[in-house]
Amino acid sequence: MIKTVEELEDNLSSPDEEVKKVVSRLKGDIAVLGVAGKMGPTIAKMIANTCSETGGKKKIFGVSRFSNKAAKTALERYGITIVECDLLEKERVSKLPDAENIIYLAGMKFGSTGKEPLTWAMNAYVPALAADRYRNSRIVALSTGNVYPFTKITEGGSREEDSPGPVGEYAQSCLGRERIFQYFSQKNNTPVSIIRLNYAAELRYGVLVDIAEKVRDGIPVELKTGHANVIWQADANRAVIKSFTLCSAPPAILNLTGPEIISVRETAEKFGEIFGRKPVFTGKEEDTALLSNSSLFCKTFGKPETTAEQMIQWTGYWLKEGKPTLNKPTHFETKNGRF
Repeated sequence: MIKTVEELEDNLSSPDEEVKKVVSRLKGDIAVLGVAGKMGPTIAKMIANTCSETGGKKKIFGVSRFSNKAAKTALERYGITIVECDLLEKERVSKLPDAENIIYLAGMKFGSTGKEPLTWAMNAYVPALAADRYRNSRIVALSTGNVYPFTKITEGGSREEDSPGPVGEYAQSCLGRERIFQYFSQKNNTPVSIIRLNYAAELRYGVLVDIAEKVRDGIPVELKTGHANVIWQADANRAVIKSFTLCSAPPAILNLTGPEIISVRETAEKFGEIFGRKPVFTGKEEDTALLSNSSLFCKTFGKPETTAEQMIQWTGYWLKEGKPTLNKPTHFETKNGRF
């Protein structure tokens, strides 16, 4: 079991041998744009840990507005060069430091309803600025499984070759982000990989935390969206870094999620056993959900080290012990596209 925040952070930023090989073979420095979000800090730390363990001399840039000063301080302790930049400002983006390898994590989801112009600016305009600035670099761009339509549970989730069908303006703007990277990749012959993630989970945030907190607190668990994908954030971080090997022009696309489709009802019942209380449910499972098929990911990089069952047990222990969370619900159960 992971018992402290320090142990959790170490787990989420621990590279495997393949990550070490990929980073060692990369020529040039690495910049993480949008580094202060949920995944950015542990991805940047994982790269820093890799360089430390392998003796690499790469410079790692962490780019963000850094409204959270604690995140800035934590990254500095790992030797990451902090670059404060509002990515909406064209002139500042044009002056970002050179880096041959870019991990693009910037975007807007929560609070997008009512702020649709800002959502489109963050998710479609900022990628254009970044893709133009780093036209001569290699770019791993994070996207989302939300670009897919809802599919029947029995179909096993959308595949990379399936047509997009985004529901709501957030998802539509994310498809816009992908199209922008595709355009600039084709225009400038920039090697890009587009990574469609859903849903990264750790002990302070994610689908499993959302379900567990409701069970623990006696809040009804909504069953309308009765199934979901999850992947442990450390496994997701490793896959994002390894995806430098996939970059191509036109861009490669990869679904990033676990191989299991979890049942919300069954997961809530498992948390009920851990907390010693019976879950309360509302609604009824529909036969569709937002699901991604991870076959290509598993074939390319191997199955994630951490199973859904391990994540459930770790999350249950964490919350039962009163450990901290980020208090940021995923709203994974949303089916109208409004976040």
